Amino acid sequence: MKTFSAILMLFLFVELLSAQDRITGKSFATRSEVIARHGMACTSQPLATQTAIDILKAGGSAIDAAIAANAVLGLTEPTGSGIGGDIFAIIWDAKSKKLYGLNGSGRSPKSLTREILLKKGLKSIPSQGPLPVSVPGCVDGWFELHQKFGKLPMKQILSNAINYAREGFPVTEVISYYMISNSKSLQQYPNFKETYMPDGKSPQKGEIFKNPWLANTLQKIADGGRDAFYKGEIANTIAAYMKRNGGYLSYEDMAAHKSEWVEPVSSNYRGFDVWELPPNSQGIAALQMLNIMEGYDVKSMGFGSADYIHLFVEAKKLAFEDRAKFYADPMFNQLPIKRLISKEYAAERRGLVNMKKSSPRQLPGNPEHGNTVYLTVADEAGNMISLIQSNYRGMGSGMTPDQLGFVLQDRGEMFTLEENHVNTYDPGKRPFQTIIPAFITKDGQPWVSFGVMGGAMQPQGHVQIVVNLIDFGMNLQEAGDAPRIQHFGSSEPTGEKMVDGGIVCLESGFDYETIRTLMQRGHKIQYDLGGYGGYQAIMYDPKNRVYFGASESRKDGQASGY
Repeated sequence: MKTFSAILMLFLFVELLSAQDRITGKSFATRSEVIARHGMACTSQPLATQTAIDILKAGGSAIDAAIAANAVLGLTEPTGSGIGGDIFAIIWDAKSKKLYGLNGSGRSPKSLTREILLKKGLKSIPSQGPLPVSVPGCVDGWFELHQKFGKLPMKQILSNAINYAREGFPVTEVISYYMISNSKSLQQYPNFKETYMPDGKSPQKGEIFKNPWLANTLQKIADGGRDAFYKGEIANTIAAYMKRNGGYLSYEDMAAHKSEWVEPVSSNYRGFDVWELPPNSQGIAALQMLNIMEGYDVKSMGFGSADYIHLFVEAKKLAFEDRAKFYADPMFNQLPIKRLISKEYAAERRGLVNMKKSSPRQLPGNPEHGNTVYLTVADEAGNMISLIQSNYRGMGSGMTPDQLGFVLQDRGEMFTLEENHVNTYDPGKRPFQTIIPAFITKDGQPWVSFGVMGGAMQPQGHVQIVVNLIDFGMNLQEAGDAPRIQHFGSSEPTGEKMVDGGIVCLESGFDYETIRTLMQRGHKIQYDLGGYGGYQAIMYDPKNRVYFGASESRKDGQASGY
């Protein structure tokens, strides 16, 4: 009788566990993909996703909807984005059947020199305050995108963001957490508390947060266009604020800014063309990693295996050493981009991988010649946009111009002060950028528009999504929900050097035998609760003519279609 009772209890326990399992999908999948015919929007905040869908239903293009969603994110998720930051995008234009790339990153102040920084006793550019501030490129990026691919007027596109800013919105748990965290160090800077800490504290989960100053700024942009931001009252306010508080960003720097249309670059991975933007961003690091990994039978290794994780980390080490040496503003350097992403160069670098042992340090090759938000939108005409936008380091520099409702970015921190480095500080130069959108095509047709947020995690995340989809056969949601890997400690474009092989951070979900095997190969393993990036993606199915949408389960994101 006791034996029967024990068996029954075990059966009930197993049944209880099984009741939580999904009928379909991998054990780590959090939800099904969203599927729709006419349009799809995937962003990191539901109000932004709903805004994008509103714009699509009103007859707007995917690009209109993306701009509208980005504007809402700058309000509802100021911990990663805003009009004080930069923007990058890859667009699939259904009419021309071509990909277009936009580099909307701003340049360093013309009046600030490396010599001035060195005279201040600095060995690196600080992450907060006036010195890391570069020209905010987001607004000009919006208008460049809109001029080329937009349909609806900007007043209509920005209306939801303006209304939410005036009326307020309930702050979500994740955003409240990051606003509280950021405010600890940034509230020392003029106007930050007045803008983001009503009643002297950061908003808690569920509290209504309003930003009427941002509403006024967005209204001026909607009415006056991009020049209202770069050549009018707003630019004068920014310049006066910076001068008053020890900064160098001037009205002339703002007025001279312009985005750049660039050709996306690609590498073929097992029959699929993976597209990134060229430097000054870090996108080609993902292509370098994929090229190295393509020489191995990753599928047979299996997801979560020690061999797969080991190969991924070793490929990352190699690519990131090149990233530290060669990625910078191409207007100031001749960069060996074609060689870096070539199959021949990957074969040379692949020879440095030892599948039995972690490498303590890798050197860059010799390729002679030489917190962020991500969103993606697709429309009924077949246009798709992969867009990423950021302040850098969450809420940026802390520098908050008078009554404008946003923080200026701190991308200038990404320069090095090392002499003769490709990424060394120069006036009017674009810093190395971490934010990268991505796109995958198959046989010249769009397949997946996607991105993964989070500093150096971004190219690592891109590779893991591509491998999950192509090698491990996961669906779009599973590919993002699968446990992630992040390697820390590679050399950086800011001059830092890799030490002792770095640290491998593993998200919960990898088994102990795998971890033990990796440790035996010499990897330093660390569990980390966060820092694995945020993910959104849209996949197009040409057979059924439908879009699949997926959104990050680790944050507040939402995928929605109609």
